[in-house]
Amino acid sequence: MAKAKTAFVCNDCGADFPKWQGQCGECQAWNTLSEIRLSAPAAKTATARAAGRSGYAGAVAAVQRLEDVAVVDLPRLASGFDELDRVLGGGFVPGSSILIGGHPGAGKSTLLLQALCQLAAEHPALYVTGEESPEQIALRANRLGLPTNQLQLMAETDVDAILASAESLKPKILVVDSIQVVHSETLTSAPGSVSQVRDCAAQLTRYAKQTGTILILVGHVTKDGSLAGPKVLEHMIDCSILLEGDHDSRYRTLRGQKNRFGAVNELGIFAMTDAGMREVTNPSAIFLDRSEHTAPGTTVVVVWEGTRPLLVEIQALVDDSSLGNPRRVTVGFEQNRLAMLLAVLHRHGGIQVGDQDVFANVVGGVRVMETSADLALLLAVVSSLRNRPLPRDWVVFGEVGLSGEIRPVASGQERLAEAAKHGFKQAIVPKGNAPKKAIKGLTVIPVVRLSEALEASQ
Repeated sequence: MAKAKTAFVCNDCGADFPKWQGQCGECQAWNTLSEIRLSAPAAKTATARAAGRSGYAGAVAAVQRLEDVAVVDLPRLASGFDELDRVLGGGFVPGSSILIGGHPGAGKSTLLLQALCQLAAEHPALYVTGEESPEQIALRANRLGLPTNQLQLMAETDVDAILASAESLKPKILVVDSIQVVHSETLTSAPGSVSQVRDCAAQLTRYAKQTGTILILVGHVTKDGSLAGPKVLEHMIDCSILLEGDHDSRYRTLRGQKNRFGAVNELGIFAMTDAGMREVTNPSAIFLDRSEHTAPGTTVVVVWEGTRPLLVEIQALVDDSSLGNPRRVTVGFEQNRLAMLLAVLHRHGGIQVGDQDVFANVVGGVRVMETSADLALLLAVVSSLRNRPLPRDWVVFGEVGLSGEIRPVASGQERLAEAAKHGFKQAIVPKGNAPKKAIKGLTVIPVVRLSEALEASQ
């Protein structure tokens, strides 16, 4: 028997190397290489070598033109949560594999248990738990008042036993909680290692594709918020979503990171209550729960999350620094972008904050990923520096360029309509986003340069 070979795979980027080394040569990360076992390659036959220059053995796969491929609408299975269906692109697709991650206590298991208990009334469903006992799952279901008479439950960590049970029960939906504790007896490494996670996920995904089963894998996250395990795990699955939320906040955000059947970066909002996860149908009203007192350093921006606008409040605090190197602290923003915007403010706005500590925060725990909040952040900084509050009925959005220009952003008309719907009276926007027709109750101030926006906010 040929000796099994080994390789070393990076947990962060998935690159493989023939021997161990301290630093990954692809992503430059340290101490991320883990050993995996490879099967011995099959030897080429003499007939294959004599067949031609290629020397490849095996049957020739069927090839067809792209225009000959039949295009059909993908059937969707509603989860019972509109916010979850939004992130998934319209619901569960049969035969798809979905990976949901999040910090411990974020509500992953609670959300899936609520969805499966409802779906099990019409579709056979199997919930495999590897971290909790069946008694714990039953206690949670009874506490939440969920129907428990149809959902199949199994406590197992062996992937072969899970697949054997799935072959017998033939569920329409299969949940594995979590993929980090599932292991295969054919591998000698410990559960949660690169080889175990990759091999078990590959077997489960292959079963889902062959049988049309909806596979949902629960994954852990690392300290920096990324999914634990090898990066190839995210390449295997069809949809990757992340459930985020601070421990001191009752709100949770469900964000799509990869979706082969829908839009990426869709956002769903949930509230964690005593009765489980509840949908937030109007998230803008939640994030704009502002006090009656108007304080300096506060602005409202309309960000675009997936396919809908979202109104969030931005806060900035500028204070004298007692340090030689003033601090730049952000929560919900990218810190490097704040430093760049402050440089633009000095160069093209004539306002110096180099000797000040600057703190920026997005209220409600939302993370702003796009550049439409640039102008709002700078106006909040100036408002805090001058101790001059902006009117409560103002909304601001726009991207700030390095030369001080205000660039338009996508879906400007929809953003303005959302602001008018929530009672805002005035908007400072890029000139490229100025509406062609007047919006009832909303005065739009178009600006081209940063200096114009600063003058309009005074």
